[in-house]
Amino acid sequence: MYPPVDPIIFEVGPLALRWYGLLMVTAIFTGSTLASRFLSRNGQDPDDFWDMLVWVLIPSLIGARLYYVFIQSPRGPEGLGYYLSHPGSIFRVWEGGIHIFGALIVGGAAVWLYSRVRQLPVLLYLDAIGLALPLSQAIGRWGNFINQELYGPPTTLPWGLRIDAPHRIPPFTDLVTYPDTLRFHPLFLYESLWNFLGFALLFWISRRFAQHLKPGDLILSYLMVYPLGRFFIEFLRTDSWFFPGTPFNAVHIFCSIAVVGAGITLYNRHGEALRQAFKGH
Repeated sequence: MYPPVDPIIFEVGPLALRWYGLLMVTAIFTGSTLASRFLSRNGQDPDDFWDMLVWVLIPSLIGARLYYVFIQSPRGPEGLGYYLSHPGSIFRVWEGGIHIFGALIVGGAAVWLYSRVRQLPVLLYLDAIGLALPLSQAIGRWGNFINQELYGPPTTLPWGLRIDAPHRIPPFTDLVTYPDTLRFHPLFLYESLWNFLGFALLFWISRRFAQHLKPGDLILSYLMVYPLGRFFIEFLRTDSWFFPGTPFNAVHIFCSIAVVGAGITLYNRHGEALRQAFKGH
C-alpha cells in the first residue's frame, strides 16, 4: 500500500493545492450536506445550518490543532519540544497535525453557543453533526494516506503500508534497523473503515428508530461508537505521548469517559422503555 499521487496537486508561486486539503473540503461538504438534509427532514431550515458552519469550522480547526500540539504530539524535540521552540509552526496546519477530540470539544461548544444565540434546537443540531461526522472522518482520513502519516508499528500483514524515509518518525528513521522494505500498520485505513461502519450504523438507527429517538440520541450514539474503535486503534499509535510505563495516553481517558458517559445517558433516557419492551415479550 503506497500513495499513488504526489501530496501536492499543483503550485502557483507560494500557493499550493494539496490532496489533504481537497479531501478535507470534500469531507466537510459531504458531511454538511448530509447534516442539512437530516435537519430538513426534522422540520428545520437547512440554511440555518450552512450559516452556522463557518462559525463552527474555524473554532473546531483551532481546537483540533491546539489539542494535537499540546496534548497529542510526542513529548521531546520531535513533538511538543519542537512546537515550543518554533511557535510559528503551531499555525502551519497544512503540515499535518490536527486531532478530532480538540475539534469535538471546541466545535461542540461553538455549536451550543451559536444555537443559543440564534435560538435553534441545539440537541437536534448536534444529532445532525453526530450523524455526519463519521462519514466526514472516513473520507478525510485518506488525506493521511496521501501524506504518509497516521501509521502504526511494523507489520508483515499483506496490507502493510510503505512509508518513505522522510515521513518516518524515530526510531523508524534508522534505515539500517528498519529498511525501506519494512511495512507499517495503516492506522488511517483502520479508522476510516471503522468510521464508515459507524456511519452505516448511525444512519440505520436514524431511519429504523426515527419514531423512538429523542433529540440528542444520535450524538450520544456517536460518542459511544467512534471512541470505542478509537480506544483500541490508539494502542497502535507510534506518534503520541503515552503515560510513562503504560500503553495508555490521554485519548484512552477521553474515549473511556465518552463511551461510559454516553452509554449511561442513553440508558437513563430509554431504560424504562427497554424494560417495558422486554416485559411485553
